[in-house]
Amino acid sequence: MSQLFVVHPENPQSRLLKQAAQLLLDGGLVAVPTDSSYAVVARLDDKGAADALRKLRGLDDRHHLTILCRDLAEISQFARVDNAQYRLLKLATPGPWTFILEASREVPRRVSHRSRKTIGIRVPAHPVTLGLLEQAQTPLLSTTLIPVGDEIALNDPIEIRERYQHLLAAVIDAGACALESTTVIDLTTVPPEVLRLGRGDPGLLGLD
Repeated sequence: MSQLFVVHPENPQSRLLKQAAQLLLDGGLVAVPTDSSYAVVARLDDKGAADALRKLRGLDDRHHLTILCRDLAEISQFARVDNAQYRLLKLATPGPWTFILEASREVPRRVSHRSRKTIGIRVPAHPVTLGLLEQAQTPLLSTTLIPVGDEIALNDPIEIRERYQHLLAAVIDAGACALESTTVIDLTTVPPEVLRLGRGDPGLLGLD
């Protein structure tokens, strides 16, 4: 059965996040709350973990996975960012946004979009997610925790653990989180295109 780490939603216990981070580094999948909904995360450089993540969600290699980063500096490591894109990213992060950018050579081919060579990037605002990233000391591969065949993400950590106890190494329980997807913006187009309207308001970024 997957481990359950019960943490404070605003001041998560670092020792528990450290244990969860070690499970990630060992190749496991971990369910974690974010500022949009619960997500499943894995090591970016672990092919087996990435394959397991796609299998859990029922995703093929045409679906954008997302790289969770701690800050803008990490974004520039995994995506090609020009000055205009950087200004928008600086305005929006951290927050409930996912940005589609051209993937850099640091991104494994199995992670980027098969034909477009793009990747989803985001800097979450949730203290638990940021704390886990800090403990892992590396960006993480992520996808929203939506059961196969459903359209709404799971939001109850106990239900998540019961449902995926043989697929997840751990569930981080910080209580329910905002049950709304991120707003997805494609920054590879001019002007940027809103692909999915979610929790982030495009008007705050000067976008329609």
